[in-house]
Amino acid sequence: MTLRAMVLATSAILAWPQMALAQDSTTDEAEPQGSVIIVTAQRQSQSLQEVPIAVSAFDATALESQQIENAADLQLTLPNVSFSKGNFTGSSFTIRGIGDLCVGVTCDAATAIHINGSPLFGTRLFETEYFDLERIEVLRGPQGTLFGRNATSGVVNLVTAKPDLGSFGAAGEFEYGNYNSIKAEGMVNVPIGDSIGVRVAGFFLNRDGYTTNLFDNSDVDDRDMYAVRGSLRFEPGADTTLDFMAYYFREDDTRLRNQKQACQRDPLGVLGCLNNRRDFDITNANSTVGATLSSQEFFAIQGIPSVLGLGSLYGPDAFAGFDKPDDVRTVNTAYTPFYFADEVQLQARLEQRIGAMTLTATGLYQDTEVDSRQDYFLGIQDRTGFATALNVLSGFAANGLPTGLPAPAPAFVPGSSAYFTPIVEALIPNGPGGVLCTSDNDDGNRGAFEGNVLCGETPLSFDRSSEQRESWSGEILLSSDFDGAFNFLLGGIYAKSKTTDNSYYVNSFALDYASAILGSFGTLAGGAPPSYFATSMYRNNSLEANLESFGVFGEIYVDLTERLTFTGGLRYNDDKKDVTARTTLISFLNPYANDGEPFDSPITPLTGPSGLFDADPGTPGEQLTQFREVGFDEITGRAVLDYEVTPDNSIYASYARGYKSGGINPPLSPVFDVAESFGSETIDAFEIGSKNTFANGALQLNATAFYYKYSGLQLSRIVARTSVNDTIDADIWGVELESVIRPDPDWLVNLTFSYLNAEVAGDQFFSNPRDPGGGDPDAVIIKDISNGANCAVTGPAPGAADAFVAGVNAALGLRGPEEFPNDGNLASSGAFSICDVLAGAVPAGSGLAVLSPGVEVNIKGNKLPQAPEMKVSMGVQYTATFDNGMTLVPRVDVALTGEQYGNIFNGRVNRIEPFVQANAIVQLNSADERWFVRGFVQNIFDSSSVTGLYLTDASSGNFTNIYTLDPRRYGVALGFSF
Repeated sequence: MTLRAMVLATSAILAWPQMALAQDSTTDEAEPQGSVIIVTAQRQSQSLQEVPIAVSAFDATALESQQIENAADLQLTLPNVSFSKGNFTGSSFTIRGIGDLCVGVTCDAATAIHINGSPLFGTRLFETEYFDLERIEVLRGPQGTLFGRNATSGVVNLVTAKPDLGSFGAAGEFEYGNYNSIKAEGMVNVPIGDSIGVRVAGFFLNRDGYTTNLFDNSDVDDRDMYAVRGSLRFEPGADTTLDFMAYYFREDDTRLRNQKQACQRDPLGVLGCLNNRRDFDITNANSTVGATLSSQEFFAIQGIPSVLGLGSLYGPDAFAGFDKPDDVRTVNTAYTPFYFADEVQLQARLEQRIGAMTLTATGLYQDTEVDSRQDYFLGIQDRTGFATALNVLSGFAANGLPTGLPAPAPAFVPGSSAYFTPIVEALIPNGPGGVLCTSDNDDGNRGAFEGNVLCGETPLSFDRSSEQRESWSGEILLSSDFDGAFNFLLGGIYAKSKTTDNSYYVNSFALDYASAILGSFGTLAGGAPPSYFATSMYRNNSLEANLESFGVFGEIYVDLTERLTFTGGLRYNDDKKDVTARTTLISFLNPYANDGEPFDSPITPLTGPSGLFDADPGTPGEQLTQFREVGFDEITGRAVLDYEVTPDNSIYASYARGYKSGGINPPLSPVFDVAESFGSETIDAFEIGSKNTFANGALQLNATAFYYKYSGLQLSRIVARTSVNDTIDADIWGVELESVIRPDPDWLVNLTFSYLNAEVAGDQFFSNPRDPGGGDPDAVIIKDISNGANCAVTGPAPGAADAFVAGVNAALGLRGPEEFPNDGNLASSGAFSICDVLAGAVPAGSGLAVLSPGVEVNIKGNKLPQAPEMKVSMGVQYTATFDNGMTLVPRVDVALTGEQYGNIFNGRVNRIEPFVQANAIVQLNSADERWFVRGFVQNIFDSSSVTGLYLTDASSGNFTNIYTLDPRRYGVALGFSF
């Protein structure tokens, strides 16, 4: 953001998000202007302005008028809050620079998502639509002594509307918009006698896709989802309330998990994508593991006829002639995306008042499932270069392997055709010019050679991310409301979460082909039955992961004087995690004759000295799975001094110690030097704030300043197609200003401003996957053709590394190093080779080194990802009242999100530009408020604003997945209530 823009934005802002929008357009003179928003941020009902915590709340009216329909909308009006989808099927809700940057089945959420105060695990709430809510509360800063499990960044608590025991009621809304969007919401409230009430609500959304697929001129990234919630309230007496809630959500459509891919194409193919820009181009396919393993060069090194290679690493790659569409809403893919998700929530809550105390017990059961599949590269591969290899393969299948011997010796190796016929039958069943078949990934490990295939005219590459999870938690709270100076809250929570079949797959024709050719030649040479190397698809599979967590916590509230209050809280945390997992790709031999589960291969042992497969090479013995367990415990707490300057003005200062447990990294294939586990996050958070109401409620003005000392921030990166997590330290500070201005009953203005500085603290050394050479002009970046990974060779003097690599490569039949393009922001040269061979050839004392995955660089001072430096938002609403009592309410909201980075290495290639989102709405209400007509537009400027990035790994070609806000939407809605 320019200095001029910052000055203009700052001069426009005194901020507080839209949490007072439930205010009536008329007020009683005895009442302050504006309604009082009641929140439960401290686990008791309090006025928002009384709570000494940075908390924002949106009631049902605010959600509607702000057009806050989901988590992506929620970020636009909150200071120091950002939201983006993740690379797999998750998301990151970032508060004050701290978000869900840890990716994996054992990761805890930095931002805890709660429903009616109960924590959720792996919830799909971020992709559903909000409906029939009482309010949403967003607490900024570490939480542990109030809410269930720990959260280092904050808490988002969704409070559902409860049954009204006093009267029958119903409401409905029907909306139609562009993209042929149809949305319906409804609610029915039925009292049963004087003590029971039932409320049923739901929504349905169906719309066409936002994205055009040029391959078949279809629309993808559509939505087809619904949810229903039933609630029951039972009040057997004045002091007892029982609430029951059942919720079900389902989605089944073509949602794109990754909206678009960006790449500055690398002509060498060593990296796939260069390090300077995010162009709308596609990676060099020669950099991918499928291409390296099926290349003429790698086959030749393995003693396999090079003519069977699908292409040369030095020739045109499969994407050489592909033109990626420049529009983020246009793709060209032969694989139609698939997205399925569902979630069940069952909650029971007892609130029992016992004199001046209240006992609350809450239990929640949750069952979630998600399954997402899409084109891995979002591109069309050219099969032209495969023709020679496929023709030769067909010849081998028909006749056998040529002996090359003169007569009278046999022309073909007797019986050898049996080693190639299964490949032809599985991958090219209609011959070399027919369809190409690829392993499907919808049946465990069974793929093309077990008869589970997808076929097409072009080579297919696609991935899949899926998970099933079952969780439950129980929490009990005892709080007091004494008349004296002392009060307290005591609580305890126990939670269990079990994840089954958390899997990430990558499938491609090239991987199937390589696994078969390598397996057939290997078993033919060894006299074993015709076999391929399983699994022919990449699969990172957590067969089971368990979390068991409990915590005890409490707070005391002491009125030191009539105006000064002290809050002190402590918490003890205990978290235990275990995971049973394995990662496979071309890992063990499985006969073509075995059409069942590959791990039932009759070639035994799969593990052991044969080196065929060991899921846990770091542990003595041989295992088909890796089992790891870890435990963490921590004492955390907070202290707050809150001073009431006047009944409408207060200041507070707080210190909080936050904690988030560590976890377990998955096994890798191939094995890299990555820590098996990662440690806990801890944060020391200091905050001062002031909450103020002026002019009889006409102005609310709140200000907050904070400083965080962060230790062990968990960050994810991709290694060998697998997400692993590291930890770093960080310093974070910022300010937040929030205001609601009501100059008269008809006008409402909401303003927010926030500034954030979130940086890596201390010396932290990591290898940048975009530049494994670390900026060293004398290093050589290597593409390892045996596994698709990168490493770097460094030397003691200029030219030493280049000469060494050239010498080793000459013996392998590979070319020496070449320079990257001048605009690639890469100082090093690059070459194809094999890192282990290079490492084994380094002379002792030479000063040469082979570094995997590359040269480490210091990221001290770099900005944390998804931490916008500045955010500004403004909303203006006016209520015009007609003589007949009807009202017309127009509203405009504009939000500016400043510069941020999508990757910890920063730089131009990782920069996310500032963006503006503008929405408008106008609603006509009947005099008795029984019906309304609404017109709306979201994203007025139709900007393709990027909210997040995710960099893939070397074996995928280092392309970047980008995530964007929705395009411009507009439409009309009709609604009623009685």
